[in-house]
Amino acid sequence: MSFFPRVFGVNWQQMQAKVRYRILILTLLPILLTLVSLVFITIYWNISYTGKQLFMKVKADLTVANNTLVSVQHSQEKQLELVMSSWEFQNEFRQFDTSVTARKPIEDFLEQQKQSLNLDFLRLVSVAEAAADPDLRFMLPKVNGSSAFSGLMVLGPKRLARIDPEMVAVASIPLVETPRSQKPLKTVEDRGLLSRSILPIPDADGNVAWYLDGGILFNRDIRIVDHIRDLVYDKGTLPERSIGTVTIFLDNIRISTNVPLHFFPQGDETQGRALGSLVSEEVKQKVLSQGLLWVDRAFVFNDWFISAYSPLVDIQGKRIGMIYTGFSESPFIHNYLLNIIELGTILMLVLLVSGLLVYRGAYSLLQPIERIHHVVKAVQSGRNLRIGSLGLERENELSNLAEQFDRMLDLLQRRNSQIQAASEQLEVKVEERTRSLQEKTEELQNNVALLNETRQQLVTNEKLTALGELTAGIAHEINNPTAVILGNMELLKYELGDNADAVEEEIDLVIQQVGRISTIIRSLLQYSRPGEFNAPLEMHQLTPIIEEMLVLVRHSIQEQQVVLNQELNASYPIEVNRPQLLQVLINLVVNAAHAMDEKGRIWIRTYDWVHMDEPIGVKIEIEDEGKGIPQEQLGRIFDPFYTTRKDGTGLGLSLSYGIIKRIGGTIEVSSTLGKGTLFTIGLYHKAKEEQTDTPYEGLHFNAP
Repeated sequence: MSFFPRVFGVNWQQMQAKVRYRILILTLLPILLTLVSLVFITIYWNISYTGKQLFMKVKADLTVANNTLVSVQHSQEKQLELVMSSWEFQNEFRQFDTSVTARKPIEDFLEQQKQSLNLDFLRLVSVAEAAADPDLRFMLPKVNGSSAFSGLMVLGPKRLARIDPEMVAVASIPLVETPRSQKPLKTVEDRGLLSRSILPIPDADGNVAWYLDGGILFNRDIRIVDHIRDLVYDKGTLPERSIGTVTIFLDNIRISTNVPLHFFPQGDETQGRALGSLVSEEVKQKVLSQGLLWVDRAFVFNDWFISAYSPLVDIQGKRIGMIYTGFSESPFIHNYLLNIIELGTILMLVLLVSGLLVYRGAYSLLQPIERIHHVVKAVQSGRNLRIGSLGLERENELSNLAEQFDRMLDLLQRRNSQIQAASEQLEVKVEERTRSLQEKTEELQNNVALLNETRQQLVTNEKLTALGELTAGIAHEINNPTAVILGNMELLKYELGDNADAVEEEIDLVIQQVGRISTIIRSLLQYSRPGEFNAPLEMHQLTPIIEEMLVLVRHSIQEQQVVLNQELNASYPIEVNRPQLLQVLINLVVNAAHAMDEKGRIWIRTYDWVHMDEPIGVKIEIEDEGKGIPQEQLGRIFDPFYTTRKDGTGLGLSLSYGIIKRIGGTIEVSSTLGKGTLFTIGLYHKAKEEQTDTPYEGLHFNAP
């Protein structure tokens, strides 16, 4: 078995069979295996080492971000200390009392300091006010002497308004549905995440009666996240087109971020950022729910990023959000694939150069092999060539091989001439014998066909003869009683006079059925001697005939629980003999009822027969859900006297077939054992002449 299957349209098995290609393959195979091994080693090293380096970098970036967040709080404390130690504050504070007019100068001074220090709020709070404030109440026990204390906290709209009403509008962020996250339960996040610091202000005696309360609101504040981004993702730290991002979350909502949207609108610099979007559900579960560190790939808003998340806790130790750092993954994948392509290109160039060098080095060996191969191909195609001299030394193995091969070709040519002469003589004899055999075979086939045709005609004639004798006896035995019944019924109706009205319907039905018996007798005679009966054909609509048939079969199947379903959609008129068509339909419906055990359904469907978008007649389908007809019996059901019922005569389907055949119609039968049988009758608009070329023209059997 070859180890070189067909690849890229090249049959490597044929190439392996050629010596020159085998030399090249065996020479280049060690080089190829070495280079491929080098490629896989390089890929493995890139995946393992480079991947680890990326996760180590993003984890270090997260550490810088956390430290920066802590330094922001320390910076707030230093700012409050500078404000408290400033000369302006000390001067105003010495003149300060609790009256509204006296607090105005120091409040104006604090407002100026808030603007200059880029704080979102800065105010003076008394000890009583601080103790009454539910948010500051948690911070007061942690204030140590005259040192400031800082922490994170989440405040609702009312509690934000207590500090500064303007922060309520700033904190409000509409939420955005985000892929790979849960659907938000609200439309707007109106809570605020604050970094808050409180500094006690002692008087001359060292007693604390007032506090400085200041801090920043992270909602919509991009200064901190942009500062961290510029710090850890400066130019040259990431590949081209890679984006470094930092985000502060309130719960799982981005309230301060530089994660971009698909586009950057002009105007507000906070636009074009994914504010209000949600973190993916898997990150939320691990970081917020379990309080664990996340360092892995993560889906950030609309793309995959190498990401690191850590939880944020408030002054009570509760997890209130997250801080995130990360950079887009696609540029690294792009560079990685580019490196593989470059490495593959180098591999192909090395293989090409190596192949050329090996080919040039083996040219003196390959040229004689190529000449031998050329002569072999020419001999295979019928040309008379020889290898001749190869220009090599006489002791050379290839020279000896060429000489022996030429001798073998000379011997082969002489043998071929002898074989050709004998073959020509043999072909002449074979042609003569073959011609004789073909003539005898054709004669035998004609005789067999004639014998089969004769046998079929004999069988049919015997059946028709038996049917003629039977029908003659039936006509003699039944016609007279039916005439007596018909005469007595008319006499009975006459004798009863007006009293006959009570049973008039029954009397009419008896008379009608006696007429039907007479019609059946005529049909039997028509089947056995069709030339003696020419039933008149008239144009009829099919639906009234079907409805009359349903009335006539109602008494025949009333003992069974049979449901007759009607779908009468035929509208095209047809040329038929109404009583004969009634006889066919009644026979098929009664047979369908007998094929079922006590109960079941029978479907009667009619529709227009259309050929090439033109109506040519109608079709009638009678389908039951009985036991079906076996395949071996399906071809005999229209034979006269063939029946599988103990009380049957085997004439019903034969008569039905004869009636349909004489007006040029068709009958198709399909049956599935255990499911039921479907008879389909096709009747033309204008009745056609009877077809007599074959015993069953227009008859079709469809096996299950």
